[in-house]
Amino acid sequence: MKGMSLIVKTVTNIVIGFILIYGVYIVLHGHLTPGGGFAGGVIIAGTFVLKFLAFGGTARSERESLTIGSVFESLGALLFISVAILGILLTGVFFANFLAKGIPFHLVSAGIIPICNIAIAIKVGAGLFSIILALAAMKYVIED
Repeated sequence: MKGMSLIVKTVTNIVIGFILIYGVYIVLHGHLTPGGGFAGGVIIAGTFVLKFLAFGGTARSERESLTIGSVFESLGALLFISVAILGILLTGVFFANFLAKGIPFHLVSAGIIPICNIAIAIKVGAGLFSIILALAAMKYVIED
């Protein structure tokens, strides 16, 4: 049996959904409350780290997760830069707000800020998870 005990796995399966929802909440409400892309990305990465720690992993699964993490980190950076470039193309100003502004203090009221928060959350979450996996993979290097 790989990973931790049955109790830890059961509690992890219950708690992980709540933590993930909270991370998404922090990301999506970052323009209205303290938080945003970085804080939400760290919380979301924490859910994947928790699952990895509770259920364990092999060298192969760690390599596959590193590849997937690298892809998502690149996609987050690409989305963030795309928002900046769209500002140049549509208005002539780097990072210009090209979306309509809504009613203040409502969820859809911040223009491009939520999109940037989502991009940062993807980049930070994938990057932090990749760092944790790289540190965990060192055990295979030390054993060899």
